[in-house]
Amino acid sequence: MATAPIGIFDSGYGGLTVFRSIVQQLPQYDYLYLGDNARSPYGPRSFETVYQYTLQCVEWFFRQGCPLVILACNTASAKALRTIQQKDLPQMPDPTRRVLGVIRPTTEVIGRYTKSGKVGILGTRGTVQSDSYPIEIGKFWPGLQVYQQACPMWVPLVENNEHLGDGADYFVQEYLQALYRQDQDIDTLLLACTHYPLLQSKIAQYARPGSTILGQGEIVAASLADYLQRHPEMEQRLSKTGQRQFFTTDDPAGFDAHASIFYGSPVQSAHVHLD
Repeated sequence: MATAPIGIFDSGYGGLTVFRSIVQQLPQYDYLYLGDNARSPYGPRSFETVYQYTLQCVEWFFRQGCPLVILACNTASAKALRTIQQKDLPQMPDPTRRVLGVIRPTTEVIGRYTKSGKVGILGTRGTVQSDSYPIEIGKFWPGLQVYQQACPMWVPLVENNEHLGDGADYFVQEYLQALYRQDQDIDTLLLACTHYPLLQSKIAQYARPGSTILGQGEIVAASLADYLQRHPEMEQRLSKTGQRQFFTTDDPAGFDAHASIFYGSPVQSAHVHLD
């Protein structure tokens, strides 16, 4: 029987934090994870480059039989998702396949968590420069005030396994102070990069007392469960043997060593060469 797994994509490792939450909520499905580690990070790259890279990876998932792909990457969701959905999918041989991102699920619910009506977005430069979060939040919660802060050092800290060391404190404190200088009454912080949950304990240490800190994993997983319930035509296409496979465009041994930190359990991957 041919498998029809759900594809989970990230430019590197961070999407594994989302993948972990998805597997916890929806363990019955088959999954493929692809990290484009050879070309990571996506954050500093241009819109066109991120779009081309992301589309190439989406097409790889489709060739593996995935009818549904989740972009578990904020930069790809911000810079590539809409173009892929509106321009590329309708022209493909099977236009019923779908690609979803992580920005919309988060923006749909963020207003439930703030009391002051002021939320802070912590993300990569690419995500912040795209203005995707303020735009999407404005559609669902027009009364909210949204502030953004780019945190370019956080991903390198996590990927070099320095996120628990004393050196991380300086950069966590620096970026949070810069955010609070925009408005002292921000009471909800959104970790708009899938790497950032690994820094959550330090972020909580330097955030204002009583702050709500939102990671994306559980929110995206709940949104996917809701999507599949509302779209039985997609849900019925998915294979359900509980299989998980991991792929990387870089060295599998290096990927496996880092990936287990994000995924929470050992990972064994295979190399993929993208033409």
